[in-house]
Amino acid sequence: MVNRENFNFADLENWLNEQRVTEIECLVPDLTGVARGKILPREKFTEDRGMRLPEAVVAMGVTGEFPEEGPYYDVISPTDRDMHLQPDPTTARIVPWATDPTAQVIHDCYDKDNKLVPFAPRSVLRRVCDLYAAKGWKPVVAPELEFYLVARNTDPDMPLKPPIGRSGRAETSRQAYSIDAVNEFDPLFEDVYAYCEKMGLNVDTLIHEVGAGQMEINFFHDHPLGLADEVFLFKRTVREAALRHDMYATFMAKPIAGEPGSAMHIHQSVVDAVTGDNIFSNPDGTPSKAFYWFIGGLQRYIPAAMALFAPYVNSYRRLARFTAAPINIQWGTDNRTVGIRSPLASKQARRIENRVIGADANPYVALAATMACGYLGITQQIEPTPECKGDAYLGDFQLPRSLGEALALLRAETNLHDVLGASFITVYTEVKEIEYAEFMKVISPWEREHLLLHV
Repeated sequence: MVNRENFNFADLENWLNEQRVTEIECLVPDLTGVARGKILPREKFTEDRGMRLPEAVVAMGVTGEFPEEGPYYDVISPTDRDMHLQPDPTTARIVPWATDPTAQVIHDCYDKDNKLVPFAPRSVLRRVCDLYAAKGWKPVVAPELEFYLVARNTDPDMPLKPPIGRSGRAETSRQAYSIDAVNEFDPLFEDVYAYCEKMGLNVDTLIHEVGAGQMEINFFHDHPLGLADEVFLFKRTVREAALRHDMYATFMAKPIAGEPGSAMHIHQSVVDAVTGDNIFSNPDGTPSKAFYWFIGGLQRYIPAAMALFAPYVNSYRRLARFTAAPINIQWGTDNRTVGIRSPLASKQARRIENRVIGADANPYVALAATMACGYLGITQQIEPTPECKGDAYLGDFQLPRSLGEALALLRAETNLHDVLGASFITVYTEVKEIEYAEFMKVISPWEREHLLLHV
């Protein structure tokens, strides 16, 4: 991994030569978090090449469909114009599973006037980070990413099942924090850690989560853009490693009925750019007003941001009572039943954990959105509700229950539009409406089982 301050394209060229790279994967994260782009021979990867892609490439849904008409084309030209891709040299990493020496470099998207394309996910996160910088703040985040290992499944009509471990058996019960259950997949995780080391991914601990075959990886805290890049690359890495061990890794929010869903919990704090002090703490170590206002902003805006945190119809299956997932926006200290948790921590490490976000969320979009909620909370001085000190699962639902409801809330919340960018919200909601309409064409087994002969 390249991790040098002010690292430029000339430095990148030297690094590529040192690594004897023969191919470059030029990557752009799209709205869903899928890696789009081109693969170039090393000699074609030059600073003045001007690599281009149609701008709609980063603005399509998970089905690959586009709206046929409507506000989408107020933002994206119907003439299918190009955007110019510029590599971010600090993101350069070796592709450890490639046969030939191959590098991957994440690119930013620019228009003909050399301005960031505002609806590209990486641009949205950069926009929010710039808002913090303008206030003299540095946001710090640490994602915790859950995922399932499942047996190969080539028939989408068949339910997913836990994979066979080295014992020759699949898990049949929940094994939260079990070391032996993780060891069942030692060969896979040895590859994962080896790949991560070669790529310089900033991963911390690996644990077995509650579900059968469910794992969690934690990342060290850092700047949001760098960590979004790492989550984006980590998802590619785990999927690739799993395939090499005859199984799938999935980041679906709710892949298996009857098992807990997968989240991407994000720990957040904000430090003063000059002093480095955590603005969530007063000098005497007590929580500051900014701490409470940040929580207030999350409470106020999370419902409207749910289409960004829970981006698919499947996402809302995870958010059910008593399934290790929040159903409301209560907050509490060291309380895992709430949507907004404050872990026990020292004065400098005081932070806020957003537990609402699903593992299926685009990391760039999710980080931008949760930081936007907190930013609005501080700048608008939004007071939170009283702390929840009991079981929040017993409380009322305070989150939208479907993607359709969530999209309506996002469209109506203009304060989020101002922070994230109105053009991004337009493109995102229009694409998600297409996905939702596609899903509504599907008749599920539940409907055939319970409605076919009974209604």
